[in-house]
Amino acid sequence: MSIVNIKINGKDHQPEIGENILKYALDQGIHIPNLCYDSRLTPSGACRMCIVQIEGRPGVHTACTMTAAEGLSIITDNKEIRALRKSTLELILSEHKTNCTSCDREGACQLQDYAYEYGAAEDKFPSIAATGDSGNYTAEGIAIGYDVEKCIRCMRCVKICAEVQHCEALTFQGRSGEVLVTTPFNMLLTDSSCEMCGQCLDTCPTGALYEKSALGKGRVRSLKKTRTTCLYCGVGCQLDLNVHRESGKLVKVTGETGIIPNDGNTCVKGRFGFDFIHREERLTTPLIREGDAFREADWEEALELVARRFSEIKKESGSDSLAGLSSAKSGNEDNYIMQKFVRSVLGTNNVDHCARLCHASTVAGLARAFGSGAMTNSIDELENTPLIFVIGSNTTECHPVMGIKIRKAVAEGRTKLIVADPRRISLTDIAHLHMQQKPGSDVALINAMMYTILDEKLSDEKFIKERTENFEVFIEAVKNCPPEFAEKVSGVKAEDIRKAARMYASAESASIVYSMGITQHTTGTDNVLSLANLAMLTGNVGKPYSGVNPLRGQNNVQGACDMGALPNVYPGYQKVVEPEIHKKFEKGWNAKLSDKVGLTVVEIMEGARKKEVRGLYVVGENPVLSDPDSNEVFEGLKNLDFLVVQDLFLTETAELADVVLPACSFAERDGTFTNTERRVQKYRRAVNAPGISKPDWEIICSIANKMGAPWAYFDVSEIMKEIASLTPIYGGISYGRIDDVGLQWPCTGTDHPGTKVLHQGKFARGLGKFHPVNFLAQKELPDHEYPLILTTGRMLQHWHTGTMTRKSKVLDEIVPIGYLEINPADAGKLGIEKGEEVSVSSRRGRIRVGVNITEKMAEGVVFLTFHFKESPANALTIAALDPLAKIPEFKACAVKVGKLSR
Repeated sequence: MSIVNIKINGKDHQPEIGENILKYALDQGIHIPNLCYDSRLTPSGACRMCIVQIEGRPGVHTACTMTAAEGLSIITDNKEIRALRKSTLELILSEHKTNCTSCDREGACQLQDYAYEYGAAEDKFPSIAATGDSGNYTAEGIAIGYDVEKCIRCMRCVKICAEVQHCEALTFQGRSGEVLVTTPFNMLLTDSSCEMCGQCLDTCPTGALYEKSALGKGRVRSLKKTRTTCLYCGVGCQLDLNVHRESGKLVKVTGETGIIPNDGNTCVKGRFGFDFIHREERLTTPLIREGDAFREADWEEALELVARRFSEIKKESGSDSLAGLSSAKSGNEDNYIMQKFVRSVLGTNNVDHCARLCHASTVAGLARAFGSGAMTNSIDELENTPLIFVIGSNTTECHPVMGIKIRKAVAEGRTKLIVADPRRISLTDIAHLHMQQKPGSDVALINAMMYTILDEKLSDEKFIKERTENFEVFIEAVKNCPPEFAEKVSGVKAEDIRKAARMYASAESASIVYSMGITQHTTGTDNVLSLANLAMLTGNVGKPYSGVNPLRGQNNVQGACDMGALPNVYPGYQKVVEPEIHKKFEKGWNAKLSDKVGLTVVEIMEGARKKEVRGLYVVGENPVLSDPDSNEVFEGLKNLDFLVVQDLFLTETAELADVVLPACSFAERDGTFTNTERRVQKYRRAVNAPGISKPDWEIICSIANKMGAPWAYFDVSEIMKEIASLTPIYGGISYGRIDDVGLQWPCTGTDHPGTKVLHQGKFARGLGKFHPVNFLAQKELPDHEYPLILTTGRMLQHWHTGTMTRKSKVLDEIVPIGYLEINPADAGKLGIEKGEEVSVSSRRGRIRVGVNITEKMAEGVVFLTFHFKESPANALTIAALDPLAKIPEFKACAVKVGKLSR
């Protein structure tokens, strides 16, 4: 960008040409009053507070609508400007009820501050403020309140809903002092396109829009903000926990603009999903089972029992009769300590976590193709990527802040969008092409795209020749999959497949974005390898605005994998079977370690059923609801000789335990998460822990001590030092370096800046490797008895097994129960009406659930979320595994739907 020379208040400045004057001034510490400005929005000049003068031009001009040009000389403050601003304020105050003494925003309100600074009179003009009787406030919702008497019609709420969230749920109605913020056609906010993200709350400058649950719990100035990292999806949004200084209770959650990766934006879970922190149902003390009930115990008794029973089982049946499940909800330090405990104290590699259920095929596939099983590029690139291919990712619901980045890029004309998904998801409404493939047909679809690219000579021959290997072998598999074959398998028209191939291959650069719609199959690794092939075929790896980008489902799935909470690798993906690596960790931990690959989640449950696994330590996982074929999981857990569960609540899994240990939530301790773009970020203690609960790592260390391990860590920063010393990709990461925005691995030294884009110039494995991948059908196909395909997933308002989100008042009120999505044609054949409760059965189980009849679903395919214990989807799913990644096929099994007998 070119630099221009301007003056502001007589001083020289050099902004970039076209840079917004108000933003530039504020960034330089030059304050220009503003009420309608938000850096995320297109400026409107509506409030007229940011007026400035320009030498040589008559009148005044709004700084927010001005851009930098050569020779501008700007005056931001003088008597004339101040007089005009004062008059503007007095007009605004005539439309605003100044009940500051009873307002939660008192002491932290721009309008109040400016009125004081400029000496604006409240009664200079006749009041035309709207009153409480002014109309039907459809802008209000379950979580959001609207006080029209405080509204100054700045438009920020309307614009942020339209321009950032791209929902257009808010608008204006009325004239003059009767203007109201409302919804289109005055529908209820809950019936509108509103996603309850709460962006309007943060951007409102006066508190006219407010969070209902926070009202009256403390003025803004009585709240202490603690910056933290969200614990829901893998985006890693930076949030501020607003805690009352006296009560110590969390009042609300806000975001700050300008902070990566979310720029102040939040989703409904990040905004309203933290009620669970103070719920009465929180575990506050250890529990020990006696018969069919639990009794409370102190830490000493509980830890002694755990250490004694694990030691006895190890002595009687060997180390491999024990296992541990770590957690993607816990921090890096917790996961590191957990896998170290299982390996060096229990003496087995039987350690795994829920990445096995979501992205194990990503780790397996991308590591084979590229040498590293992680997102290749960075989140901020999405807003400027020429083409995005979203496949198997309901991004706006499962990774909402990344979803709005894609929406913004498409809406502003910078990005072409291709979506491949068995459902009509939100992104299909703005996609340039939607391919609605059948579940399990992804390899055929992707191979047919590559067939077209090769047939029409659209491949990047230079990249293939210089940076890849095994190309000729790969071609043979693609030759067997023309678009006409893929159409028969996937249901996507051959011409649409060709169109997608041309769009992707012809783009200046293209990014593949995928999630569990790709990975959760018996062919999950094949699906990932196919996407890697597609990217290499077109040279879309190792450069900005491109790559293969898996979106991690939970806050620390990436970090838990990085920390070695997997049965085949130590931290940093260092293989347990490699002799030199094995010796390195034996020396580093001063312990004898197993060199045998351990059991995965599903294999551990199978081992429990067979009595081959006798003792299990579960930290922050709820396999009764999250694992496939939950009836078999339940049987396995009941069959254990000793089960320890460590969690925030008495989950469905904890109810089966012999000992339950109370853990702190992320808001009650310090640590780090690693987000989906490999960024290591801090989360920080904001509130006190309930009862005598402790951080996960402290509890695990105490058990290790009682079993003879002389571990002594002062705090989490000491654990990170040990991680860095043994894990090359984290070698340069320390608490002192990540205090601001974190660092992206690989970060190999203390002066390394982190890595935004992987595989630039060279793949982690040297040359990228093409893999021949042939189409294989899903394990269980529909038939006469079970004629429908069930696919499972998440929804916007809830997360995982609902342990936390279903304890949020707002989230549970928005969606209190689960439901089955079914196509109108299928519902018609079965004589089912919307809302009716039906039976859904597979070869493994049967559930009852209400029905939502929707065009989102293709004929022959139905959808369930797995958040609700009342309608547990995983009672139906199949535990068939990908042969390499051992990930279960959550995304496709055969079911039948029937009316309930009366």
